Amino acid sequence: MLKYLIKRILWMIPMLIGISLISFLIMQLAPGDITSNEAAFNPKASEESRQKLRELYNLDKPVIVQYGLWLKRISQLDFGNSFASHQRPVLWQTEDKNGNITKGLIQEALPITLLINLLGIFIIFSISIVLGTLASVRQNTWVDRSVTLFVFVGFAIPGFWLALLLMYWTGVVNQWLPISGLHSPGYLNLSEFDQTLDLLKHLILPVLISCLSGLAGISLYVRNGMLEVLNQDFITTARAKGINEKKVVFVHALKNAILPLITIVGLSIPGLIGGSVIAESIFAIPGMGKLFYDAVLMRDFPVIMGILTIGSFLTLIGNLLADLGYAWADPRVRKGLVK
Repeated sequence: MLKYLIKRILWMIPMLIGISLISFLIMQLAPGDITSNEAAFNPKASEESRQKLRELYNLDKPVIVQYGLWLKRISQLDFGNSFASHQRPVLWQTEDKNGNITKGLIQEALPITLLINLLGIFIIFSISIVLGTLASVRQNTWVDRSVTLFVFVGFAIPGFWLALLLMYWTGVVNQWLPISGLHSPGYLNLSEFDQTLDLLKHLILPVLISCLSGLAGISLYVRNGMLEVLNQDFITTARAKGINEKKVVFVHALKNAILPLITIVGLSIPGLIGGSVIAESIFAIPGMGKLFYDAVLMRDFPVIMGILTIGSFLTLIGNLLADLGYAWADPRVRKGLVK
């Protein structure tokens, strides 16, 4: 098992380099760069000033040289500074000679996205396992049909349309919930309890939108997995032995049915920092999704590559954790890895 783990970790290094190289080359194929945006916002910008910007950002060098310089910085965990006018560091805070600290863009946006996505994943798996199990146990009843209807509706409704509809209904018409940002005006003057309550109110709609498609998909996944397991011979044997039906369903059947969910949990790790572009853009939440979207529009290569690199690394980690989780849950897989 240890040998397998070391081999997988070492294999992640060339994989990460390959992914970053492909991402870097694809970005170079996109038309324009940061100097195009500068010229668009300042029609008086001369070609000479644009050329100086290219030299400043090393955009005048061949692509492979640019990638080599970027890779050298990344090996030192230096993601560089944003191309935007604020020139803030991409990853982590820096301190100048005067002691002034400038927060990194990812450092500032990541906690917000983590909070939203962790809440979303917890809600998705908690509700989906219950709904999927009930639908499988009550197959072909109104419970099963209701869950199936919910699944189809969840997949069919566009997230941005539902977000706008809920914003109008809950925020504009009835004024139940805030529809923008994470804090209300005067947030700092509130008590600690009221600050927490205000934050939770702002999170309800973004988390709800982030959960919709996930709830539908995982519920269907659990339902189909449970139906397959409930028809297995060992379930029939357990019932024949007189084991309580609840124990048969929630111990013997559910334990085996949710094994494939380990893979989904592992693949959900990159989504924790990827953010939801739709939810964060519509609700004006300064998270990773909105940061990535704005960086793409501005051709802000350091920010784009920083987010893609972290996302790629977490994807590889997620795959590794999913394999290890499978090995822990299923002895047959564990024996295969040891060999």
